[in-house]
Amino acid sequence: MTQDGHTKKTLGLLGLGAFGRLMLKHLAPHFDIRAFDPSPEAVAFGQDHGVTMVSCEEVAKAEIVVLGPPVPRMGEAVASIRDHLVPGTLVLDVGSVKYNIANLLVQELPDHVDVVCTHPLFGPQSGKDGIAGLKIAVCPVRGEDRAQKVIAFLRDVLDLNVIVTTPENHDREMAAVMGLTHMVAKVLLEMEPLPTDLTTKSYERLMEAVDILRYDSMELFLAIEHDNPFSTEVRKTFFAKADALRQFLEDHDYKKE
Repeated sequence: MTQDGHTKKTLGLLGLGAFGRLMLKHLAPHFDIRAFDPSPEAVAFGQDHGVTMVSCEEVAKAEIVVLGPPVPRMGEAVASIRDHLVPGTLVLDVGSVKYNIANLLVQELPDHVDVVCTHPLFGPQSGKDGIAGLKIAVCPVRGEDRAQKVIAFLRDVLDLNVIVTTPENHDREMAAVMGLTHMVAKVLLEMEPLPTDLTTKSYERLMEAVDILRYDSMELFLAIEHDNPFSTEVRKTFFAKADALRQFLEDHDYKKE
């Protein structure tokens, strides 16, 4: 029971990876959570933290279902739950791309469920000291009233900075925001070891950003670059500008004059 005497809603969590575990920490006080993740590590984590580990079919029967698999496996996850969802279920995802995922959910999930796409603009590293004030993108897809309730919960209960947008606009902006930062971070990580003593403030801030992304998986990086339909153009522009800058330096090398 909650403090106001109402029974907690059931929330089914499909996927208990690093971000799933962060969600669990903040959602457990508000919902009766049941989770599915076949990995032994995830099962052990769930059991150690009092999570009811159930089958995929049982997760789908919860009042709210949160899809947390890696983006490339979203189609498989949707197929595993769609025939077990009951009328009135609210389905959310937390992936880093939205346009294709929103289309997938609309096309593959039954009409009797509501759909809201979300993207927490933080991860286990940036949210390790708390998530209050951090940003989350919310894309209402099917069921406006339910979407408004999700927005209110995220804003008023979890104290998140909610940004309401469309799946297309989300991906257009993330193609630059996530695409560029992850590419730069990958390059700098490959250049390590880098200086740690004689540093400037701007360099230190750059390396702070790299450290936030240090442990993000290559699977996430590839999803950002390949599953976002707008990333290709941003990537082409970035490398073209980098090549142009390299050519500028070669053309203005006074030592060759």
